[in-house]
Amino acid sequence: MISVNCCCRIVSVCMSPINDSFMSGSLDHSVRIWDLRVNTCQGILHLRGRPTVAYDQQGLVFAVAMEGGAIKLFDSRSYDKGPFDTFLVGGDTAEVCDIKFSSDGKSMLLTTTNNNIYVLDAYAGDKRCGYSMEPSPNTNIEATFTPDGQYVLSGSGDGNLHAWSIDRRNEKKNREQCKLREPRNGVVGLHGLVGIGSVMAWSGVKVRLLHGGIGALGVAGFAEVEEV
Repeated sequence: MISVNCCCRIVSVCMSPINDSFMSGSLDHSVRIWDLRVNTCQGILHLRGRPTVAYDQQGLVFAVAMEGGAIKLFDSRSYDKGPFDTFLVGGDTAEVCDIKFSSDGKSMLLTTTNNNIYVLDAYAGDKRCGYSMEPSPNTNIEATFTPDGQYVLSGSGDGNLHAWSIDRRNEKKNREQCKLREPRNGVVGLHGLVGIGSVMAWSGVKVRLLHGGIGALGVAGFAEVEEV
């Protein structure tokens, strides 16, 4: 077991998909690189604001979201040289509490502390679409891509699990409609969760979604989600 020593509270952690390294982001505005085999920090980045971190599925690139809607992309093999790209998510100044890459690495999913969810082009930073969820005071929700990258699922302050089709075939239309839209036109098939869905993870063996909130834990098969 590795003991991570950090002077401030850690708010974001992401494991590398290709080796034993992982990242942590903390409230001292730093991102630290760790190795499970070594009990000391292997690298540190000093940034602006609360950082949220994520590796892409190949482990070659990692993203750091910061205050003001800034997203910085780093080469995981040469992060000490600084970001190779930076883009801004305009129109929302809330902190990003979660960030994920799609399985093909072409899209990014951002969840903010005010329960807005954005799907971005991972190469250019353009907003493809966005969703606005019910408020969940004092609790951050989490969103996730399905393993095939065709849907987005998230918890909400209303206690339900919501899902939408990204609909890549209408990408141009979605890009022109970047304003947040309510999820009533999406797929909503899992109702009556106890509490707010704040943690979501997919099984690596079967298409099963593990979702949890305060005092609740559930497992659902994606085939069980009915389109409405």
